[in-house]
Amino acid sequence: VQLQASGGGMMQPGGSLRLSCAASGFSLRNYAIAWFREAPGKEREGVGYITGTSSTQVYAEAVKGRFTMYRDNAKNTVYLQMNSLKPEDTASYYCARPRNAHQLAGNRLDMARYGLWGQGTLVTVSS
Repeated sequence: VQLQASGGGMMQPGGSLRLSCAASGFSLRNYAIAWFREAPGKEREGVGYITGTSSTQVYAEAVKGRFTMYRDNAKNTVYLQMNSLKPEDTASYYCARPRNAHQLAGNRLDMARYGLWGQGTLVTVSS
């Protein structure tokens, strides 16, 4: 059972990147998934959350309107489309599955509520 994040790279400000979170060993359609990021010298913070049916999506204020999560359950993959990138988006990005539930209520971007993490994929936004 694992998550595999990929798609990071270097991009100029204003550009776009799409990150992928592929699951193995379980069906992603049954779980909400969240993306978190950790910038150098900063704490890990929540970026976005999507339920298994995509009926609920939650985004951090810093990325609202620029980042969008969507999923392809046939490919067992969740995506994070990042547009209008800013230098402050530079971070390692992680996808995660909730610890003890298929989906969450309340603070859905509380990292303590997540128990299965993918490895980070580095996004660098710089001119």
